[in-house]
Amino acid sequence: MNIESLSSISDWCREKARPALMPVVRWFDLMGLRPNDVTLFGLMCYALCGIAVASGHLVTAASIIVIFGPLDVIDGMLARETGRVTAFGAFLDSVTDRYAEFFVFLGLLAYVILHLNAGLAGSMLVLMAWTGSFMVSYVRARAESVGYDCSVGMFTRFERMIMLAGIMLTGWIYEGMLVLAVCTHFTAIQRIMHIYHLSEKKEQ
Repeated sequence: MNIESLSSISDWCREKARPALMPVVRWFDLMGLRPNDVTLFGLMCYALCGIAVASGHLVTAASIIVIFGPLDVIDGMLARETGRVTAFGAFLDSVTDRYAEFFVFLGLLAYVILHLNAGLAGSMLVLMAWTGSFMVSYVRARAESVGYDCSVGMFTRFERMIMLAGIMLTGWIYEGMLVLAVCTHFTAIQRIMHIYHLSEKKEQ
């Protein structure tokens, strides 16, 4: 299985969820909400998720991701349905996605320190997963800035959010962080190799 087929999982899920999300999109439109409003509201939800994690309310935090995570898709659908697709909207969506993950991982870091009495090793494990998650997005952003499509890899944001919710529900924090750290850095390397092969073909 190649990395393009692996990355299609999240695309397949979005396509299957579209009919169920359309009524929400239309309701937001009737309420007069703009796509950027939905984006910023989603960011607020992730901030609340981070606070819930840091406070030790893992199930509440996971529920926030499950319930409000689809806003990451809904804002784009609303923009397309209402003809409000803008460059700034896409930029804002990308930036808030990074801050959303920042809030969740910061909450997890606070949780392992305050509730699990994590030492250096436990804290570093969260930071490794956090850094890997950031690098997956950063590699894509840099690739696209030089003209390459880089929406490939096995651990896109969709998979990361689902796994974070699962980690919180099960309470397997250290085990989950280890898997997330390995898989995110592996995905970043996948994307780097993808761009390398594209650049080699372009130069031939």
